[in-house]
Parts: sequence; structure tokens; C-alpha cells
Amino acid sequence: MTDDHNELASEERRNFLKIMGTGGFTAAIVAGAAGVLTSSEASAQTANEERDREAAADHVMTLATEYVIGTTRSYPMMQLDVKENLQNASNGKIYVKLAPGGQLGTGSALAQKVQGGTINAGQFSLSNFAPFAPAVDLINMPYFCGANQRFVNLVTSDIWKTEVNAAVEQRGFKPMFYFCIDPRVMAVRQGGNAIITPADLQGVKFRVPGSQMLQQFYRMGGANPTPVAWGETPSAIKQGVADALDPAVGALYAFGFKDILSHVTFTQAVPDSQCYACNLEWYNTLPGDVQEAIEWASEMSFHQNLAKVPSSRTFAMAEMRKAGVEFHSLSADQLAEWQDTVGYQRSEWDSFKTELAGSMETFDKLVEAAGTMGRHYVHDA
Repeated sequence: MTDDHNELASEERRNFLKIMGTGGFTAAIVAGAAGVLTSSEASAQTANEERDREAAADHVMTLATEYVIGTTRSYPMMQLDVKENLQNASNGKIYVKLAPGGQLGTGSALAQKVQGGTINAGQFSLSNFAPFAPAVDLINMPYFCGANQRFVNLVTSDIWKTEVNAAVEQRGFKPMFYFCIDPRVMAVRQGGNAIITPADLQGVKFRVPGSQMLQQFYRMGGANPTPVAWGETPSAIKQGVADALDPAVGALYAFGFKDILSHVTFTQAVPDSQCYACNLEWYNTLPGDVQEAIEWASEMSFHQNLAKVPSSRTFAMAEMRKAGVEFHSLSADQLAEWQDTVGYQRSEWDSFKTELAGSMETFDKLVEAAGTMGRHYVHDA
């Protein structure tokens, strides 16, 4: 590393710590994302802007995420855009105080804090959201909405809003938007064989999150579902406690799995989807114009997310290939075999359909919605 590079890095650290001390953490990460930490003047200006915005705002919104700033390069969660859009759409009435990188919790623990109101809003996967808002677990039914376009069609449909969002609100959450990442994959630890057909899944110790739906999916496919907390998953894969896991490619890259995997297969069964949601009680205390601003900011952020999906995926794949990971796409016949084996049309899923959707009739309407093109286009893996 050159002396010039070391000097720049030291200056960035000094300016980051200086802003932290005067303008707060959010101001420091905004300055870092803007690339101005090498300039004391620009850093100070950013800190002043953030301080002024916070002082002028009527409402300070703490927004917690699991991901560090910059993750959008491989995982399109758009957290800086969400902050900016909320502030601008509300004409400065909202100031968003970001808490990225799991500072205030991850997974189900983060969802619980938003539900309890100790955090105003958060980002979490729908699988970790499901224990608190069971209706969203419908998306984990295999081949119901695994492809990106089916997922986007579904979560923007009228039937999703009237049936599922209503159930989510009963649990104390106000959904902002469900953002698209990509389908979950089947990723195998180093030394393992690629999973191409259901036969390849037999006996595999497959790491699963808290979703009962995903656990049944892998059990039906012949694997041994192995529940492991997300934070413990890298060591479980390294040590062979689990042989495989299923996040989207972007998540595998973002969380540092590229050096411990051998094969990744795009089975397109289930979306690795996420959402931003507010605490409903907090949201209901806001004036009507501010509530409308949150909805408009969410819509803008969703459009940005959809546009970013293919470039984030391509970056993650390119970086993982450098580490020796092999990617496998399936033929139509191979995908059909997976759907025949584990798909939502099988009777094993009927109890989930009636429990989560309320009735088979409602579930059928949701299936129709997933297959009906809405006004949002997204690229599929």
C-alpha cells in the first residue's frame, strides 16, 4: 500500500471520527457515502447539512438495517436513497437517523424492536418478519412467486394490500415497501457437489431461517433442514454443521460467503425478499401529509430498487466467480421437476394456504395476482 493511500485513509478516519463527535453517526456515514471524507471542508459541510436538517425536522425517524452502507452495490436495498427520499418527500419534516450494519439488531430481533416501538422503522427479510407477521410467509411457498416478476406482481397487487398488509398491520407494523433482491439459490459449501435436481438434495444438511414454510420446502425435497441463526451461519457452513444455504447471490456476497462456497444453483423457487416497515402506532401519530410523504418516498425507493436489481446481481456474481464459485442455471425441464417435487400446487401446502391466506379462495386470488403483470417491471435472474 502506498504512502499516499495510507495518508488518505488516515485523513478519512480522522474526518469520520470528527463528524461523529460533532454531527453524529448518520452525518458521518452520509459523508463517507458521498466520498467527501478526504476533504475537511466538504466533510464539515455535510455534517452541517445533516445537523440543519435534523434541527429543522418535526419528526426524527430512526431507521435500522442489517446491512452496512455500500451494500447496494451487490444487494439493492437502497438505504441512503430511502433516507433521502423520506426527507425530501416530506419537505424536511422528517429527518432519518440511520442505524445500519445491525447496530440495533438483526433478523427477528430487529423486527421485534420495530413491533415494540423501540425503533421507528427497520429493514428485515420476510423470513425473519414471518414470526411476527405470519401472513407474509406466503411468499416462501415454493414456485408461488419465486421469480422476481411474480413477486413484484404479487406484493403490488390489490389483493396483497387488502389481505396480507391488513394482517401485517394487525401485528403492529406499517409496511413501507417490499423490495426485490432476487430468488433464493442453493449454495453449497466448499467440497460439496452442485445441487441440480431434487435427487442431489437428499440428506443435505440445509441451513434454514425461522420460516416453517422454508423448513417444509427442504424437507419435501429430501434435505435435512437445519435451523441456524443468521449470525452463526458462516461458521456453521465452514465447520460442516450445515452443508448448504439459500440466500440470494447478493446476500451471499455481502455477508462474506464467497470464499467458503463451491456451487450456486438458481432454482427460482422462493424470493429472497425484504421489506421496510414502520411501527404502526408511531406512524399513526404522524400528520396526514407526513404519512402521505412516507408512502410517496416508499414508492420512489421501490422504483430505484427494481432498476438496481440486475447490476447488483451481476457485480456479486463476478466477484464470487473470482473466488472460484460456479453458477448453474436450470433448464425448463429441470425447473419443472423441482416444481413437481416441492411446488405450491401440492396438497402438502394446503394447510399453509388456508392458515395464512384465510381461505383457499383468497389464496387462489393471490396466485392469480402473482401471474398478472402489474405496472412494475423487474429483471429476472
